[in-house]
Amino acid sequence: MAVINRLAEFHDEITQWRHNLHRHPELSFDVQHTAAFVAEKLKSFGVDEVVTGIGRTGVVGVIKGAKGQGGRTIGLRADMDALPIREAPERPHASTIDGRMHACGHDGHTAMLLGAAKYLAETRNFAGNAIVIFQPAEEAGCGGREMVEDGLMERFGIQEVYGLHNRPGLDAGKFQTRPGAAQASADEFEIRLSGRGGHAGRPHQCTDLIVAGAAIVQGLQTIASRNADPVKSVVVSVSLFHAGEVSNVMTASASLSGTVRTLDAATRDLAQTRLTELAETIARAYGASAEVHYTREYPVTVNDAERASFAASVAAEVAGAANVDGNAPPSTGAEDFSYMLEARPGAMMYIGNGHSAGLHNPGYDFNDEIIPMGCSYWVKLVETSLG
Repeated sequence: MAVINRLAEFHDEITQWRHNLHRHPELSFDVQHTAAFVAEKLKSFGVDEVVTGIGRTGVVGVIKGAKGQGGRTIGLRADMDALPIREAPERPHASTIDGRMHACGHDGHTAMLLGAAKYLAETRNFAGNAIVIFQPAEEAGCGGREMVEDGLMERFGIQEVYGLHNRPGLDAGKFQTRPGAAQASADEFEIRLSGRGGHAGRPHQCTDLIVAGAAIVQGLQTIASRNADPVKSVVVSVSLFHAGEVSNVMTASASLSGTVRTLDAATRDLAQTRLTELAETIARAYGASAEVHYTREYPVTVNDAERASFAASVAAEVAGAANVDGNAPPSTGAEDFSYMLEARPGAMMYIGNGHSAGLHNPGYDFNDEIIPMGCSYWVKLVETSLG
């Protein structure tokens, strides 16, 4: 099997939806236009139930199969929010809001799931229920967690849940997934340094927080090289370093911030412990003090092995077995679909976006040519799982 013919017929229409969403990017939970657009489309398709306001601004649609309600219930999730990035190239469907753009393809994810919902509501060739989930705040705000805590799984009786994300650099229309850890946890830290300020010409009378901070930056790199198991993955990146305002003054305060990425719980615990120990002891060695604030954000995205294998077999029906990698390497990018996978077994699938600009890049754009493939994957997932 390849692309479903009926979905190929929807291609231009779904592309127009995607371009509409791209022109009106919204951030975090503030996705009123997008959520209203999604809800209106679902109602126009004849979806059995449309519920708004789940997880603050999430939208959920219930599609009942025509083969009876004795089957199972599965959830299909797309994300809706954009990023605070200024779009670089001019294109006909460019963002109309300066400083915001869909730089991660959530406009495409939403459009593809809407296309699948239209087809499923029209055909209903399955038993049980297909629940289409449109989530806010994937990029910031933990919208997946909010929807789960708002009773998403229990209210709609979801037993399994699946996600689909585009992947630049992978040939258009190819698919990837893997069992187990697929994407990393994402934690944030801030290290606040304090010392004795003074004249930059008399450093012996001061605490040089810039030198101390630089030593901490270097020291934190030993978490990966000397503390973590060499076969485990851990990334510790200091991405902000704020210190001083005047060239002849030694500052009395400074701060370093960054992110920690890991692929298992034990390494995550180790990284947090060592980061705190290193920051405090190195600062003390330089006559400064360090206050560490460590925040655990998205957990590791863990695919259920059985569901990942099933999802790969479905993708092979759409794209051919040669175009599906069921054991792709994990990514150190993070994904708050992880919260849904903690609540229910399931799998995240990735579809190639072609050789486009990377995610979170001002030059990125979702590849409209992959829309029928993504929609067909969703439909076959439902019909095969609930057939």
